[in-house]
Parts: sequence; structure tokens; C-alpha cells
Amino acid sequence: MTTAVDQLETRDTRTTGRWWALVVLALAQLMVVLDATIVNIALPTAQADLGFSDADRQWVVTAYALAFGSLLLLGGRLADFIGRKRMFLIGLIGFALASALGGAAQNLELLIIARALQGAFGAALAPAALSLLSTTFTEPAERGKAFGIFGAISGAGGGIGLLLGGVLTEYASWRWCLYVNLVIAALAVVGASLKLKDEPVARHGKLDLVGTVTAVVGLVALVYGLANAETDGWTAGWTLGPIIVGVLVLIAFVLVERRVANPLLPLRVVLDRNRGGSYASIAIAGAGMFGIFLFLTYYLTAVLAFTPVETGLAFLPMLGAIMLTATTAGSILTPKIGPRPLVPLGALVAAVGMVLLTRLDLDSTYASGVLPGLIVVGLGLGLVFAPTQNAATSGVEHRDAGVASAMINTVQQIGGSIGTALLSSFAATAATNYASSHAPSPTLAAEAALQSYHTVFWWSAGFFLLAGIVAAVLFRTGPLDVDPDAPPAMAH
Repeated sequence: MTTAVDQLETRDTRTTGRWWALVVLALAQLMVVLDATIVNIALPTAQADLGFSDADRQWVVTAYALAFGSLLLLGGRLADFIGRKRMFLIGLIGFALASALGGAAQNLELLIIARALQGAFGAALAPAALSLLSTTFTEPAERGKAFGIFGAISGAGGGIGLLLGGVLTEYASWRWCLYVNLVIAALAVVGASLKLKDEPVARHGKLDLVGTVTAVVGLVALVYGLANAETDGWTAGWTLGPIIVGVLVLIAFVLVERRVANPLLPLRVVLDRNRGGSYASIAIAGAGMFGIFLFLTYYLTAVLAFTPVETGLAFLPMLGAIMLTATTAGSILTPKIGPRPLVPLGALVAAVGMVLLTRLDLDSTYASGVLPGLIVVGLGLGLVFAPTQNAATSGVEHRDAGVASAMINTVQQIGGSIGTALLSSFAATAATNYASSHAPSPTLAAEAALQSYHTVFWWSAGFFLLAGIVAAVLFRTGPLDVDPDAPPAMAH
């Protein structure tokens, strides 16, 4: 006979299991997110070691972005079809093996192949992790806490990558920026085997092959064109051609999805106001984020002469601010009031932080010049990430949880690609215009670079402001929809 004490102990065990599951999922998310920046820190050293050119260097970054961004929707749908835990483990193990291949690479070609494989397995891993989180935490208060922590990891992962990349590159080797994934993946595989339990795989129709092909081709073309814009300019044939092809093929993808019986991306997933609001907000905010991670890094290294480790440490206050607001907004406010007040407020705060950074000068110090803006941006980003990731998967049917999770990663990747291309273009134009309109001087090059940073910070502030406006318009008022009949626990 089961007593009340036994029932309480069972419930406590299940609760503990869910929080251990969150640790596993957060580890996997950290590995995927930090990999976007950790390799950037290692690139100059890797370039000197392997002897490849500046023109070839971008492909180490672009190969990952192409594979990751284009395969996310397929990865999310496969997670729905074959099981999220299975897809999660495939992604983890594949990502680790690809990282080992990259770490051992003796030439550029093998390094690029490894980065593409990392992106492909990351596209399997990221949506599986987010959908497992969504189906594991179904009670609003617990869900809010879980997504707050997960959102903090997503927002802070780029900065953690800068710090870890700096430490590993300076004190070990650039290769350890890839090998470190073996350690993270090993811990996550053990944890997933012990603590994650998936729902039974529902019966599905055939995979939408036409939708898959059009989605992959459209996203590859779009990301490839945007990557070329950074180096070749917006009017180059290899920029405009792929972007136009990508947009047209993605339009065809939407038309296909309206007609097929088992679409890769059911339009019901994106047409919900809260989910649509989260996708649009995170895409625009993702574009703005590159102003802080990429160009502030340039300022710290070029103007303040920070080492890679010092640069990584410089971002720690921002990471702390992200975690503070992400966890409080996620656990306390989102379940009660929903994302509509929080995301616009967070985006506005982040915009204010970027405006503060436009005051930086050649003689500014870190404490008085950089730090205030960093903290304010972090406080804002925490209010953006946790509620949007929660909204992206709230109220979605469990059969669509994988692809709904994939969309949040897809739009963030596309937003980041657009942001990188646009902001790099604006920066180059601003520097050129400044240099051509001022008399030569010993500090002209530094002043032109500073002008380019200011231009980027203003544009990033504009992106954040636009994200806030879009969020205010699209999100519904009130708490998020959570299925009350959803299974109470997917962990043990």
C-alpha cells in the first residue's frame, strides 16, 4: 500500500531528476553556443600554425554557420520522428567526434570539413535539447525557472566562449578550443543516459522531402550570400546571387508547406502570435548581439590592448547580468505576466547599453567606459532570452516540439548572419569615410577604427529597439499557454 510519505518521496525524486536533466541539457546548449565564439579567438593562432590566408580564414567560421543554419529544421523534425533523446545523443557524440577531427587537423581543408560536421551535428543537438526541456518542464513555475537558466546559458555562452578560448589559446593550444568539446560531450552523454527519458515516438507520416530540400537549399544560399557580403560587399555577384536565390527558394518552401500532408515546418507552429513574436524578436536581437561580442572585442584588443584572456574576463560582468535577469525573469515574472512586458523592456535596456558604448574614446578606461555599458546590455539581454525561448515552445503540440525548437535556433542563426554582414559592412564604410575626410595623422587609423565601432554600436542599439517594438506588437498579453495535460515529467 502506497503511503502519503512514499508518494511525496516519489514526487521529490522526479523533481530532482528533472533538475538534473536541466543540467545535462544546459551543458549541451553551452557546447553549441560557445563554439560560435571560442573558435574565433583561436583562429589567428590556427592560421599561423596551418598557414592559410586571410581570405580562407572566413571559411572556418562560415562552414559551421552554413551547416548549422541550413540543417536545423531537418534536425528538429527528425527529433520529432525518431525520438528526441536519441537525436540528442546522436548530436552529442557526432559533435564530439567532429571536434576531435578539427583539433587534430593538419591542414585547412580538414579543419573546414570538421567545422561543417560540427554544424551538422549541432543542428541535430540544439533543437533536441530545447524540445526535451519543453516536454520535461510543463508546470508553469518550474518551466519558468528552467527556461530562465537555459536562456541565461544561451545569452552568456558567447562570452564564455571568448574567455575559455582566450585561456586555452594562451596557455595550451588553439586545438584545445576544439578538444574541450570532448570533455563537455562526455559529461553530457553520461548525464543524458542516466537522467533523460523521452516520450514514446508518435506515429508520423513520411518525411517531407520536397520541403526538406527547399529549406536546406534556401538557407544554405541565404547564409552563404550573407557570409560573402562581409568580405566581397553587397553588390558582388557572389553576394546578391545567393541571397536572391535563397529568398526565392524559401518562398517556394512556404508554398510547399501549405500544401503537403506532413510538412517539415507546419505553419501552425509559426503563425501563433507568441511563437511568431519570439522568433521575430530573437532574430532581430541576434543581429544586434554581434555589435557587442564582435566589435567590442576589437575595441578591447586594439585600443585597450587586452590579451585574449583579459578580453574574455572583461565580458564576465555582462554574463553575470544576463544570468541575473534571465533567471529572475524566467522563474518569477514570465509565468505570471508573460513575455509581452519583459521582452520589449529588455530590448530597450540593451539598446540603452549600446548607446552608452558609443561614448567610448581612445583614452577611455575599462572601468569607466566599457563596464557600465556591458552591464546594462547584459541586464537587457537576460530579459530577452529567457521569455522568448519559453514562448517559442509554449502551447505547441508535442509532435511539433522538435521543429518549434529548431525554429528559435534557425532564426537566431540567420539573424546573426545578417547582423555580421550588415555591421561589418557599416563598420568598413564608416572607417573609410572617416579616413578620407580627415587629414593624415599618427592616430588617424585608430580614430577611423573607433568611428567604425561607434557606428556599429548605434546600429546595434537600433536593432534592439526594433526587436522591442516587434515584441510589443506581436506578443499576446498575459501568461504563456502551457498544455495542462502534458506529461508531468520526462526525467527520472
